[in-house]
Amino acid sequence: MNKADYAKELFESGCNCSQAVFCAFHDRTSLSKDEALRLSAGFGGGFGRMREVCGAFSGLTMVLSNEFACSDPSDHEKKKEMYALIQKAAEEFKKENGSIICRELLGLSEKTSSPEPEKRTGEYYKKRPCAEIVRCAAEIAEKLIENAE
Repeated sequence: MNKADYAKELFESGCNCSQAVFCAFHDRTSLSKDEALRLSAGFGGGFGRMREVCGAFSGLTMVLSNEFACSDPSDHEKKKEMYALIQKAAEEFKKENGSIICRELLGLSEKTSSPEPEKRTGEYYKKRPCAEIVRCAAEIAEKLIENAE
């Protein structure tokens, strides 16, 4: 199973959008699946259901940071390369989905939602584009990683 399908499967099994994308790539980190789930948990729902930056895009950013970021804070050239890569990923994500903002992707007018997560029912999956957005984010990560190798 490719990473994109795995990310979608993780989302459909109850992971939030950020967890699904990041955890699909946990084998490329030094983290266990449990650690990856915990680390990415707060980014779901556009940062704690505040409907800001899409959690799937946050997960994609975490994946790319793990793969390509430099740990030397004084290496400005590497920072520039990282930021350029994230901007490239954002453009591709926006091209496919229209935005990187959760509430815009969901067509919501409210800025913040209740912290109560919605129950994952068949109706939930019918009304939310999130599973496909998660899949798209993981596909973008896969493609950018493959192109760099």
